[in-house]
Amino acid sequence: MPTTASDTTITLAADSNQAIGIAQYAIDFLSDDPSKRGDPDATVLERTNMFFTDAVLCGLSALALKTNAPTVLREEALQYPVTDATHMVGRAVQRGATVFGSSVQVQPEKAILANGSAVREWDSNGTNFGYNPSLGHLAGEFGHNDFYGVCIAGAQMAGKDGAYALKAMVCLDEIRGRLSEVFSLKTYKIDHVVHGAIGSAAVFGAMLGASAEQIESAIGMVVAHFIPFRAIRAGKQLSDSKGASAAISTEVAITAVRRSMSGFMGPRDIFRNPESIFRIFEGPGQMFEKVGTDNANTKQADASPFNLVLSKAGTDFAVMGMHFKLGLYEHQSAGAIQAVMDLLNKAPHLLDDETGESIKSITITAYEPAFGIIGDPAKRNPTTRQSADHSMVYIISTLLRKALAAKQVGWKELMLEPYDYSPEAIKNERTRMLMDKIEFAHGGKEYDDKYPDGIPTSVVITHSDGTGFDSGMVMYPGGHARNTTYDLNDILAHKFALLGKLAFADPSVIVDRFNNLAGKSAEEVLDINNFEIDSRDGYE
Repeated sequence: MPTTASDTTITLAADSNQAIGIAQYAIDFLSDDPSKRGDPDATVLERTNMFFTDAVLCGLSALALKTNAPTVLREEALQYPVTDATHMVGRAVQRGATVFGSSVQVQPEKAILANGSAVREWDSNGTNFGYNPSLGHLAGEFGHNDFYGVCIAGAQMAGKDGAYALKAMVCLDEIRGRLSEVFSLKTYKIDHVVHGAIGSAAVFGAMLGASAEQIESAIGMVVAHFIPFRAIRAGKQLSDSKGASAAISTEVAITAVRRSMSGFMGPRDIFRNPESIFRIFEGPGQMFEKVGTDNANTKQADASPFNLVLSKAGTDFAVMGMHFKLGLYEHQSAGAIQAVMDLLNKAPHLLDDETGESIKSITITAYEPAFGIIGDPAKRNPTTRQSADHSMVYIISTLLRKALAAKQVGWKELMLEPYDYSPEAIKNERTRMLMDKIEFAHGGKEYDDKYPDGIPTSVVITHSDGTGFDSGMVMYPGGHARNTTYDLNDILAHKFALLGKLAFADPSVIVDRFNNLAGKSAEEVLDINNFEIDSRDGYE
């Protein structure tokens, strides 16, 4: 099946060179040619800008509280300023990119590394689960909206305005989002950031004027040289590597683009390469009819494991199926958070005893991979923030502790924030007492079959008098792309203000700065990170 296109999509067939197809897609999407350029609907641009603002506020608050990896990598970036001797080869305009809270132009891969680490530090920005039932693309790979810094850096270097940068963000999310629908990296213990790195190489190259062959080369280098494994996310206590994984992979992706544009050529046609991660794990691609034979169900030997469908116009873009986190928590726990709030709204007397002693037990039933990842017994005793925000028992116990104290229930009222994961909070005696009451159960096929369509979770809280209260199964919690119950804009405004107050006396000014990206001139994009971050002491 050859590569095909319609008015709204392009299909990169498994038996085609998908690396160069992705490259050409990005080039065309960002071109000025009306017959080729991408034309996402206004709703797509608006939602993408919301994810962008969300990511930025997460990053700025992480820097304000002097979290380790973002601080270290920002200082590192500032050691690589752009000078006449270090500007990109062949560029007439000697520009770099900027880190949060600075106007100093630094090498783009370093700016993207620093900013990407900051936005991911809290694990509180957007998420996707790689689910597209209309096409039967159900690989279910995780992913996060960590890569917008690539598009800001590209626009700064190319002298482009905010509308161009926002469109590039849609393109990058489309590539990584659609890849997550067709290939499950986690199945092979590979970190999900690979899809984002591929998208980053394609979009950054397109923004900087790279040819399709140069972008293909960069994608080849990313896949051949720089594959991160999920070892960075394993263990009882997680390290800086977990939060910085997307940033580090993007750093090498941008380096690969620049290297290719300077003449270095990496592996070609990487998706069909029999020794690449796509082929060694899943072999040749889907079933194709061999032309001129009667064998209609023979696998094409020279093929990737999937067709890739990318949107060009309209509303059906991957970003529209991505999910917001309404606070700081691992997204697999969102169903349990919603279930607890639903249950407490039905049985508010469970909050009457502020000590929590009247709660006899809490049973959380969920699906794989939530049961295996955040229900892992190794995470029942977290001692670091990175482990606590991946511990179901800690997340739910902290939420309950806050509800017992506030006597109120709701996403805004109980929103989990950075201080809920401070060293003092992690050791809180009431939280630890509630953690001991939690049992975590795997719901089996009934639950597993409903993921990744939703986040199927239920919670039963048993009172000390023996009465049990059941939340019922939650599928689409607040923040989920298919949730229609909550006022998302209102809750996100609360989140932006909550995080923004950690970094600014008046966060509304900064929120407004990033909320209207499409209205910013090229000069304003170049200056977009030029502001002072108010640092706080005493968090870590």
